[in-house]
Amino acid sequence: VGFNGMVGGQALDLAAEQQAISVEDLRAVHYLKTGALIRAAAEAGAVCGQATLAERQALVRFAEAIGLAFQVTDDVLDVTGDSAQLGKTAGKDERAEKSTYVSTLGLSGAQQEAERLLLEATDALSVFGDRATPLRSLAVAMVKRDT
Repeated sequence: VGFNGMVGGQALDLAAEQQAISVEDLRAVHYLKTGALIRAAAEAGAVCGQATLAERQALVRFAEAIGLAFQVTDDVLDVTGDSAQLGKTAGKDERAEKSTYVSTLGLSGAQQEAERLLLEATDALSVFGDRATPLRSLAVAMVKRDT
């Protein structure tokens, strides 16, 4: 949660407001923010479940990709969603002049990035075979959501 995690990601996010940043920098921000949170949950589950090293590494790759995909989808929904449906004010990122995946890649590019990351996340689970079906379903729900 410290500087090399969510706090650092939040600091980078605040520093990037009202300016355009590269997609690489945007990924770095969300890798630390959303990614760190999901990665921690995945690693904790792997440790508690006595996963092998290969399984643990696969879960970390899954978590990193799905954490970014979740954020990309959130950015898309901020542009395409309805405030009542989202449960938060749509369009607030643009009004705050935040760098987002949509402002950086365009709407279509951001949607493609979310799909690419979803595929990367689900591919990381191949080591688990059918045992990972619930995680794959969760990943799809995270990216295909409308709220």
